[in-house]
Amino acid sequence: MLADPEVISSREMRALEINAEYFGVSQLQLMENAGRAVADTVKSRYPSTQTKIAIFCGLGGNGGDGFVAARHLLSAGYTVTVLLAGKPSDITHEAALKNWNALRTLRSKELSILEVYDSSLIPDIKADVAVDAMLGIGVKGAPRPPVSQLVRKFNELNAFRVAVDVPTGVNSDSGEVAGEAARASLTVTFHKAKPGLLKAKEFVGELSVADIGLPKQYERFAGPGDVGLVVKPRVSDAHKGDFGRLLVVGGSEVYSGAPAFVALAALRTGVDIVYVAAPEKTAHAVSAYSPDLITVKLDGTHLNPANVSTIKRYISMVNAVAVGPGLGLHVETKEAVKELVEAVNAAKKPLLLDADGLKIFGEFKHKLDAPVVFTPHAGEYQALTGHLPLVDMDEKAEDVQKNAAMLGGVVLLKGNVDVVSDGRRVKFNFTGNPGMTVGGTGDVLSGIVAAFLAQGTDAFEAAVAGAFVNGACGDFTQNEKGFHLTASDLIGWIPRVLDDPMSHVRVRKHRG
Repeated sequence: MLADPEVISSREMRALEINAEYFGVSQLQLMENAGRAVADTVKSRYPSTQTKIAIFCGLGGNGGDGFVAARHLLSAGYTVTVLLAGKPSDITHEAALKNWNALRTLRSKELSILEVYDSSLIPDIKADVAVDAMLGIGVKGAPRPPVSQLVRKFNELNAFRVAVDVPTGVNSDSGEVAGEAARASLTVTFHKAKPGLLKAKEFVGELSVADIGLPKQYERFAGPGDVGLVVKPRVSDAHKGDFGRLLVVGGSEVYSGAPAFVALAALRTGVDIVYVAAPEKTAHAVSAYSPDLITVKLDGTHLNPANVSTIKRYISMVNAVAVGPGLGLHVETKEAVKELVEAVNAAKKPLLLDADGLKIFGEFKHKLDAPVVFTPHAGEYQALTGHLPLVDMDEKAEDVQKNAAMLGGVVLLKGNVDVVSDGRRVKFNFTGNPGMTVGGTGDVLSGIVAAFLAQGTDAFEAAVAGAFVNGACGDFTQNEKGFHLTASDLIGWIPRVLDDPMSHVRVRKHRG
C-alpha cells in the first residue's frame, strides 16, 4: 500500500478525462494506456507466457480497459480467456466498443471469449491470474446479475486477482461495499488513488497507481468537464425554486445595464427566480430590459443605508446574492455595501462581489464565514489586494492563490487567461477573446457564476465553470460576428455551452 498517495474523487477524475479529450487526448488513448498498464503489471509479476489469464470484462469503460489488456497480453504470447458480462450488442461506450471489435476478431486457441449474459453461462475455468475489469469508478451501488455472480466466481478462483482501477462493488469515493465485491490481491488504479481505495484495504489488496498519460497540468486547466461538475440535471417533478433564487444588488443613475446583464445571464444559466434590487429609477429601466426581470425598487438615486432593511428581507428568500454591478462609489453606497456584506455573511448565503462592490469591500475587507467569490479585472484586483496582477503566469497564479487564502474566498482574476483560486486549488481558463473587452461581459460572467452558487455549487467549481462558459459564449459570438460583439450577444449562447460544452472544441480548433 502506498504511504500517502495523492487522491482524486471519481467526479473529479471524470471531469479530468473530459478536459483531456477537449485538449486533445482522446478516451481511446487513455483506455489504451490504462489497459497496457494492467497488462504490463501482469507481465512483470508473471513473466512466463505459460501463465493462464482470465479477464472478467463489463460493458463500459472498465471493460474496455480489460479488452486492451487482453490484446496486449495476447500479443506477448499469453493464453487469455475473456468473460464478457453481457452481450456485445449492449456495449455502448464508444472507446470500449472499438477495443471490443479489435479483440473479437482475434479469437483463437490462445484467446477464448465467453459471453455471459445469464448466470447459467458462467463457465468452470482455471486461471493463474484473474483480472477484474467489470465495473469502474463511476458505478455506485451493488452489482447486478450477471456481474454479481461473476464477482463471486472471480473471488472463488485460486489465482492472483488484479482489479482494474477499483474492485467491482467497492465505492471508489467512500470505500463502502454494497452486495458482492471483488477481493483483489492487487488493484491497479489510474492517475491518482481514489479515496475509497484507501479505506477498503481488504478488497483492494496492494495498491498500484499507473500513469495513463494525463499530465498534472491538465488538472489546472478549465474545460468542459468542469461544466459537467456544476450543471444540475432537471427532473420531471421539479418545482419552481428547485434551481435556485438569486438576489442581485446593483445599478445607479448612470448604470442600469450592469445588473440587468447579471440577472439575464443567471436566468439563462438556469436559476428559477432573480430579484434585482436597484434605486427606483434604475429599477424601472432594468424592468424595461425584459419582463423576465423582477425588480425591487429602492428609495433614492443610489444605494444607501436606508435601503438595507428592505434588501435584508430578500436575502432571507434567496439562495445566493450578487453585489456590485453598476453601484457607483457614493459614500452612502459604501456604507450600505458594508452592511449588506455583513447581512449576507450572517445569513450564511453564498456571495459574489464584483465591480464597485468588490472595490468597496477592498476598503474594509476581512474574512467571511459564508462562501464568497470575487471576480476582479486587473484594476479591481489592485483595489482588492493593493497591487496589480503579476505578469508571469506562474507568479500570477501563486499571487492569486495567496490572496484568495488571505481573503478566505475564491478569486477569479479576469484576463487574457483567467486565473481562479480558492487558496488551495488553482485553475487557468483559456476561453474568451479580445472582443470581450466590451463593457458588460464581466456582468454576464457574474450572472453565470452567481447562478451556479444559487444552485448550491461549490464556490471554486462555480467560478471555474463560469469562467469557461462565459469565455466560450464570447468565442461562439466572435466566430459569428467577429470582434463586433456586445455583452447581450453572449447571453444567448449560454444554453448551448451548458448543454454541450464540448462543442467549443470546434471553435477553439478554428481559432487555433
